[in-house]
This record gives sequence, structure tokens and C-alpha cells, in this order.
Amino acid sequence: MRGVGMVRIGVEERRARLGRRHRLGAGCQASGPVDAAASMVALHATDPATVHLSVAARVPGSDVASTERALYDDRELIRMLGMRRTVFVVPTPFAPVVQAACTDDIALKQRKLLVRHLTEAGVAGDAEACAQWLAAVEESTATALALRGSATAQELSADEPRLRTRLSMAEGKTYAAQPYVTSRVLFQLSAEGRIVRGRPLGTWLSGQHQWSPAEDWLPGGLGVKPTAEEARVMLARAWLAAFGPGTAADLQWWAGWTAGQTKKALVAVEAVAVELDGAVGYVLPGDEEPEVPVEPWVAFLPGLDPTPMGWKERDWYLGPHKARLFDSTGNVGPTIWSNGRIIGGWGQPDSGEVRYELLEDVGAETTAQVEAEAARWTTWMAGVRVTPRFRSPLEKQLSQG
Repeated sequence: MRGVGMVRIGVEERRARLGRRHRLGAGCQASGPVDAAASMVALHATDPATVHLSVAARVPGSDVASTERALYDDRELIRMLGMRRTVFVVPTPFAPVVQAACTDDIALKQRKLLVRHLTEAGVAGDAEACAQWLAAVEESTATALALRGSATAQELSADEPRLRTRLSMAEGKTYAAQPYVTSRVLFQLSAEGRIVRGRPLGTWLSGQHQWSPAEDWLPGGLGVKPTAEEARVMLARAWLAAFGPGTAADLQWWAGWTAGQTKKALVAVEAVAVELDGAVGYVLPGDEEPEVPVEPWVAFLPGLDPTPMGWKERDWYLGPHKARLFDSTGNVGPTIWSNGRIIGGWGQPDSGEVRYELLEDVGAETTAQVEAEAARWTTWMAGVRVTPRFRSPLEKQLSQG
């Protein structure tokens, strides 16, 4: 459907925008890790390797050390819980926006859930008693962390033995478990902006981190937050700048909002409705015109990279390749892009070189670009093998042997 006077933005134009706005085209790349993250609003960090590989795809000459410096020394980037209860790396000045727009709501819901699980496990009596127990453990844990300056989950559980309390999950089921409450308490303190994930334990592939009080990590902690409504408007504006045009369903999914919150934010930002081949999409005011063309480009992106995870509706860049490139729960594996669309995937066997498979005929010139990019990534990896946390069928295939 097309409204009266509604500008049409077709698939080719949507793809053309990615080269420049997602910093993937030659001459359009980012100046450093902070610039790369800001261009994408945030970088996915559920899989720690993704952060480094997403930066390397967008910043010529970048290495692990430069991204770690931005995260842990200069602290211009911060790892935090954000949209869809997912861990992201965010430019530090934008962290209060993400906190107010998404994380505060998540913290409220997760606290209620944790109290329910504590009650079901019979930890301290009824729900009120369990809520008081949780508050006491949180305060004791925060105090222990403040005294240490930084600590691992294991060190904190030694200081506060109640962190070793076990929950009883899915009792009677084949997948029943009795996990310690440690990770849930630290998750809660983090979601409320009281503690921050610091350096990993081990290499840049490690998913275990030291924790620090937010006030110690950053002067003033996360800083002054806007109201939730103001923050949602700011986040919607940032998403439209990076990912527009997109539908309301795209933004709602990406942010983890309700339909009402999404609609209100789009109205407040004065988003302009455009036609997307039969659907209604939105762009920022003044962003209806075609993007300035970029030279033909090829990019290897890691699993969970923010580009393929930026929209709920993906056919316009994914084509028929979903079954081989996404896992069963909707997480994307490593992908190969050409001029704004996915053309293949890649993986690494034990030997560490980058292998790829093209899923369609792209011609000799593009194939040569892909081969050169695969060689570049093999050099960049320097023998390090990255196994994505969420593995796609094609990545598994390419990683064998």
C-alpha cells in the first residue's frame, strides 16, 4: 500500500545505504572503535568475539588491542545490558540513553522474576521475605565489590556465601537445574547500573569478566539519565539514522519495546512514512532522498553483527539464505556481504584459516573481492579460531576438517 505523496524507497536503495551508513564500503569506513559503534548505535556483545570482529570489519588497520583500549583503558565504550535483554557495547556517553530506554524496564521485570524463583526454591519464605533477602544479598555483594575494587563472580561468592544459594529450576523436567544465584544477582546489579563488566578473564574470546562498581569505572557512574520517554525518542532517532528505512515492527523488535512505546517514539521523532515495496517504513525527516553511491564493496561480518541483526524483516538483504545462515532461534552466523546483500557465509576449521562458501553466482569480479577479503581475514585472525556462540548450519559445515 502506498499513501498519498508517500516516497518509495526500494530494495536497491536500502542496500545502497548500508555501504556508507554501516561503514562497510571503501572510503566510508570508521575512524576507530568508538566511531564504528556509534555508527551502528551499539555493537552486539553477547559473543565477546563479535565486538572485535565487527570493529575490524569497519575500521581499516584496527586490531584487538585498539578495541580493548577503548573499552578498558580509555573507557570510551562500555559493555552493558540493553535492547532485548542483550549485552551490547555502547559509546559511553550514550549509555544513559540505553539504560533509560530499555534496561530499566528489563531490571524491573527481572527482579520480579528472580523473587518468584527464590520463593519457589524456598530460599527465605514468602515473596516479601525473599525480596528482602535479595536486597540484603545485593547490598552485601555491592559492598564486597567496592572493597575489592574489581572482582570475579567467584571472588564475590567467597565474600558473600549467600551467592552460592541454589535455585530450583524446572523441577521434575528433563532439563531441571539447580544453578547458583550468583549470576542472577550480578545480572540484577548490572541491569540497575550499579556494577559494570570490566576486562575479560583470559583472551578477547572469553565471556567471563571482572566486575567493578559503576562509580569506580566511570566518574559519576553511568551519568544523568533522561526520562524513559525522552530516552526512547533518542534511541529511535539513532536507530532510524543507522537502519532507516525500517518498519515499526523492525524498531519494536530491535529495541524490545511494546507496540505502544514504539509508535509513541516514532511520532515524537516526527518519523516520515515511506513505501517499502508494499509495507510502510520510516525514515528521519529529510532522509527520503537517495544515498550518495559508493564503490562496489564486499564485507565479511561475524555472527551477531549489528548489520544483519538490525531488522526483524530481512528478506530484502537476506534473500533465500536464512536456513543456512541463521540458527533455529534467529541468531545470524558469519556472513559475506556484497553491496548491501548477503551472498554467502564463512567459518574456520581448527587450522584457523578463513573458509567461505558463496550461495549464489556473483560473477568473477565480486568473487575475486571475496577471495581477497578471505585472505585478509585469515591474516587478521593470525591463527586464532573463533567459534560463534550461536552456530549456523553453514558455519558448522565450513568449520569441519
